[in-house]
Amino acid sequence: MKVAIEGCCHGELDAIYSGIQSLEQRNGYKVDVLLICGDFQAIRNYRDLQCMAVPDKYRQLGEFWKYYTGEKVAPVLTLVIGGNHEASSYFWELYHGGWIAPKIYFLGHAGCVQLSSPTVFLSHDWPQGIEHHGDLRYLLRRKPHFRDDVKKGILGSPPLMDLLHTLKPDWWFAAHLHCRFEARVMHGPPAQAESIGQSGSSVTAAGENPDEIAIEDGGGEGAGEAAGSERPRSTPAPEVANAADQTQPAAPVNPDEIMLDDEVEQVASPPPPPPPQRATRFVALDKCLPRRQFLEIVDIPEPAEHQSSAAGEQTAPVLSFDPEWLAVTRAFHSYMPTGPSQMMYPEESAAREAVEKELAWVKEHVKTTKVEECQAFVVTAPPPNPATDSGNPEQGQQPPHHPNPQTQAFCSMLEIENKIDPR
Repeated sequence: MKVAIEGCCHGELDAIYSGIQSLEQRNGYKVDVLLICGDFQAIRNYRDLQCMAVPDKYRQLGEFWKYYTGEKVAPVLTLVIGGNHEASSYFWELYHGGWIAPKIYFLGHAGCVQLSSPTVFLSHDWPQGIEHHGDLRYLLRRKPHFRDDVKKGILGSPPLMDLLHTLKPDWWFAAHLHCRFEARVMHGPPAQAESIGQSGSSVTAAGENPDEIAIEDGGGEGAGEAAGSERPRSTPAPEVANAADQTQPAAPVNPDEIMLDDEVEQVASPPPPPPPQRATRFVALDKCLPRRQFLEIVDIPEPAEHQSSAAGEQTAPVLSFDPEWLAVTRAFHSYMPTGPSQMMYPEESAAREAVEKELAWVKEHVKTTKVEECQAFVVTAPPPNPATDSGNPEQGQQPPHHPNPQTQAFCSMLEIENKIDPR
């Protein structure tokens, strides 16, 4: 399954889709799904700009509204998460997730399509301390202003590193810090786990990739770097001492040693080597600008439901809710804040017990987990009107709340209160 991942979007959907199409044409494959790691900026009209968390000089309408109105259609199924520079009005309407445009799905303020053992995890920020699992010297040469945060141990998000060690996904993609950075986190006993410190001695420099895109119409920071790349079809297993595929060296032979026949049978065979360790490969991507490394394409094993319908022909991916995540949503819905304070969460044992109880409810009451059978895109806010919107006439006017039928449908499916849309 070909999966494209993009860093910070900043409303540049046209350039992102164009980059994917260039790679498809060059390499003769078809991308199945695009994942965007935040700062998406789903702006439907000028009033949404008043809810956008950016300095005034960055308040631009962007390109998303054309996909929202149907003037353009995403060429590939696109899943997005939020970042720290968003128009919060639209994403709040779809707090639990939903279609923000045809073929573009917002995963919600938190969301999942495979929870217990995810293959891919998306976050906007980096897990705290991830820089010590990659080439730290390269990172500090590229971003010297990170040095103080690295020394203080405050670069990235602490809860995200906890999640990484708990879920152990195969891939973790992030954005936010506007640079490409790779790391590998080994999951295993501390004595065996690979550790890459500030020297970065365990990292080898990557050679030139013939699949990289270089957009020539601009410069700026990172000039001369590529805008996209493709990963090989299979990722080699990390090098681990005594890995399963390594052979034990033969013992030296002593020509003067006398061996009795019955002694040969009594010699114990060496213990089997330990299994190879599981690893999470972390890749941070840049923002979508010319000559930036903002796009990555990787091969992910196909799930059972994504099968070939005919020889050489693939069916489109089907987006489904994860039953375990639905159970988490039910179990913690009473803790969802609608004000400035957050209720205290239960202890882990009680929380896990509650999720198990709700999972049994989900399996009994939720008849289908296909997203398209629960939620359908609908236009809720008016698009910009060129005839009346000259420049930005609605400066300072906050947009009204637009109840979204997708949120109500989700809450009805789980039989929970709709806390997003006021009565």
